[in-house]
Amino acid sequence: MKLHRQIWTMWFALLLGMHAVHAQQLRTVQVRTVNGVLEGVISPDDKVRTFKGIPYAAPPVGPLRWKAPQPAPSWTGVRRAVDYGPRAMQGRIFDDMVFHDDGPSEDCLYLNLWMPENHPEAKLLPVMVWIHGGGFVAGSSSEPRQDAGNLSKKGVLVVSLNYRLGVFGFFAHPDLTEESGHNASGNYGLLDQVAALKWIKENIATFGGDPDNVTIFGESAGSLSVSALMASPLAKGLFHRAIGESGAFFGTTLPTRSRAQAEAAGAKFAKSALRTTSLEALRAMPAEKILKAALKQPWESFGPDIDGYFLPTNCLSIYAAGEQSHVPLLAGWNQDEGSSRSYFTHDAPTVKNYVKRAKVRFGTNSETFLKLYPAATDAEAKRAAQDFAGDRFIAYSTWKWLEMQLNTGESPVFRYEFDEALPLPANAKHGTEPTAPHASEIEFVFQVLFSKHLPWRPEDREVSELMASYWTNFAKRGDPNSPGLPPWPAYNSQDSYPVMHFGPSSGSAPDRQRDRYEFLDHLSSGW
Repeated sequence: MKLHRQIWTMWFALLLGMHAVHAQQLRTVQVRTVNGVLEGVISPDDKVRTFKGIPYAAPPVGPLRWKAPQPAPSWTGVRRAVDYGPRAMQGRIFDDMVFHDDGPSEDCLYLNLWMPENHPEAKLLPVMVWIHGGGFVAGSSSEPRQDAGNLSKKGVLVVSLNYRLGVFGFFAHPDLTEESGHNASGNYGLLDQVAALKWIKENIATFGGDPDNVTIFGESAGSLSVSALMASPLAKGLFHRAIGESGAFFGTTLPTRSRAQAEAAGAKFAKSALRTTSLEALRAMPAEKILKAALKQPWESFGPDIDGYFLPTNCLSIYAAGEQSHVPLLAGWNQDEGSSRSYFTHDAPTVKNYVKRAKVRFGTNSETFLKLYPAATDAEAKRAAQDFAGDRFIAYSTWKWLEMQLNTGESPVFRYEFDEALPLPANAKHGTEPTAPHASEIEFVFQVLFSKHLPWRPEDREVSELMASYWTNFAKRGDPNSPGLPPWPAYNSQDSYPVMHFGPSSGSAPDRQRDRYEFLDHLSSGW
């Protein structure tokens, strides 16, 4: 694994236009944090300063398993910060994830930092904090598509972090609730994110970042995390802007259970799968044994809950009351978030089957559904089913988040849609259609298209440059606009809810799908 990571580091440096050298041969730089001195590296082109594998909390192992994150231990001497810290405990769940760390491990609470090497020392940089996706059961900050070196060159300091996942991050139990001191259990992964934000507030100025200008941003579960951090009283004041890419805790993306439901599920899992009800025994149990048992459960079995501490109630109620963080929000989703297969299951994608399923699924509302998702041909039926699948999976929940923040957030809101269909690889099956699927925007935002082996086109690079510019502009000022870029109006009713489309003809246009989301909103209580 160590050799594999070193080889990848050299390859990645070459792709960045650097003179390929091992990290130990790079010019180093030292920074003193509250815990001790860190030694990072400067890229051979003198453009990026990087620190990796920085501990922001104590290893959550042994007696600290399933406890709120504790302060990171201090060290003496100089700590090398050139390699990613281990990713959180997880199984092999998503095939599109590629890791370059020594994980998985329970000892996973580490963050990474990229910043431009040449910037005025008297001017603190805006800070962008990336939260990776993976359904709260998988993922890591070590993925090549999340390397923030290029993004930092646009005048920002970027931080990415790992947090506890699955059964280690979201296991609830009555005894954990009793011992917590907050009458809560579960949500340890989200508490990790708060701990990372606190570490940033305390340390980031030492690196040249502005603790009073922090933007949190994430994709999928990372985007859901952003919506939850905005709702949580524990995170207030730790960030000042928010960006969400595909997902929020509204609708059906990932419903949050009550604490009582999560406790009951956790107690049942401990007794039936691990054969014990003792917290002491559970904490002494090997992590691999717990993970193996958890992976036999449905993948969403261990996720965020309404614990009464991190989340006092559900996000919808918090936003409706205007009790969320009142910060500018930029959010959106991709054109092809879903698959028509989830609609048709085992049926052929035909108009006849499409209409039949609509009548069964929506009953008296099927006529309205078929008007909003029309299909006169088999091809249109497949496309309409795909649109509905994407709306139900991600788009509706993200739309509802934008609407709630617009109504009660007292801050500007900006909405986008990523329409850039990825170029097909040379070995694509005949008849494969280009799409803009879930998570496909990540390489564009970070300007690392080369991290995915596809025949990229000039227009892809143009979209990447545009998105990176908008994202960093927003982090700097709470507004994505700047001279030379297509105007991006704020999301508002007076202008027919404008949406910035990224794709073949990037630009803003009125929302043409609002009727769909209002229909789904009407039905949401029955989902």
